Amino acid sequence: MSVTLDMDGDVAVITMNDGKANAVNPTLLEGLEAALDKAEAEAKAVVLAGKPGLFSAGFDLKLMRGATGEEVAALVNRGGAFAMRLYGGELPVVAACTGHAIAMGAFFLLSCDTRVGARGEFAISANETTNGMTLPVFGIELPKARLDPQQLSAAIVQAKMYDPDGAVSVGYLDQVVDAEKVVEAASGIAAQLAQLPGEAYRNNKRMLRADTIRIINKSLGV
Repeated sequence: MSVTLDMDGDVAVITMNDGKANAVNPTLLEGLEAALDKAEAEAKAVVLAGKPGLFSAGFDLKLMRGATGEEVAALVNRGGAFAMRLYGGELPVVAACTGHAIAMGAFFLLSCDTRVGARGEFAISANETTNGMTLPVFGIELPKARLDPQQLSAAIVQAKMYDPDGAVSVGYLDQVVDAEKVVEAASGIAAQLAQLPGEAYRNNKRMLRADTIRIINKSLGV
């Protein structure tokens, strides 16, 4: 399976591991959506983790090259819709960035409330410009909401690559820990957030992010 869910007390730990690049494709998204459904029913907080050395390398470019324009748009919109479930959803969400986070992998980070990264020689980047791609609306609005405004042009337009410490300075991550402790650290933060009153957390999160949610959802036809 490319996605698994394990309960740790009140925390649902959702792990992406397809044995390869954790490429965002229909199979991975189906697993993520089902896992989040279960987490919302049974947990009070969520950790989204990757496999050792890799969070996600982004959309499945091999699949997209062989797809029609409509199929590509549907996949991108589905990825964006899942990101918005994290960004504006019911529960606190903590990312355990276990390694590289590229393109959609980086946008998943921006969708999580708190982001813990693994220390090491890892790259975090929205590299769409490098690949000749124009970003969807969520690929612009999430960075505008979460990244240092002074570094937006470098991070998004110029597709700058960051190591984990640099990713903290720009806003992709909140903190960096030793790689073997990243899931444990993220789970500890999630357990603390699970103790906060859930309705107030949800309402304040959504009000704070209302403009970004509205713009992105409109672009997704929601």
